[in-house]
Amino acid sequence: LRPSKYVAIDCEMVGTGPQGRLSELARCSVVNYEGDVIYDKYVQPELPIVDYRTRWSGITKRHMKSAIPFKAAQAEILKILKDKIVVGHAIHNDFQALKYFHPKDRTRDTSRIPVLNQKAGLPVRASVSLKSLARHLLQKKIQVGCKGHSSVEDAQTAMELYRLVEVQWETGRARSLPPRPPSPGTDPTTDSNQYMDDRYWPTDLMASDL
Repeated sequence: LRPSKYVAIDCEMVGTGPQGRLSELARCSVVNYEGDVIYDKYVQPELPIVDYRTRWSGITKRHMKSAIPFKAAQAEILKILKDKIVVGHAIHNDFQALKYFHPKDRTRDTSRIPVLNQKAGLPVRASVSLKSLARHLLQKKIQVGCKGHSSVEDAQTAMELYRLVEVQWETGRARSLPPRPPSPGTDPTTDSNQYMDDRYWPTDLMASDL
């Protein structure tokens, strides 16, 4: 697939609702195949923020001054994701925050690519954090300090990890897919044979021949 078909996404959430237990989108970052930022905006949740979760999200009250409404952000982001192969880590959380379902065959979740764990010398079926995979495979430290995560850095890291095993993963994936059903016959001789068969003729035309 062409590199232009790929993007990686990461979202940061804040707590809303009773005791701040609901997770709502507060920042979304999207990068291209090369890791260049193509979208990065703060988002105003639909419900009042109860917990900024700054230690993890990196979001503070001042970020909300430049935030755009959720519906506006959602429309912009879904336009970018349309027809793309979307890479992310535990990406179902990001889609949930966007209130969106991306087609499964166009989703690449780096938390569910066993070959990454294998390469890192970790249990193949284990759920390994992005931070741990980045340390083992990219010799890169992410999500450090108390200022929270950077959704740009996390999206770039997910894309780097995916690219590391892209050929191996896609080749294996293609082999495991069920064969496509044959496309409907377009043989012109079949069409003409059907035309000559009087079962396909209009009944009034057949009656006029009698």
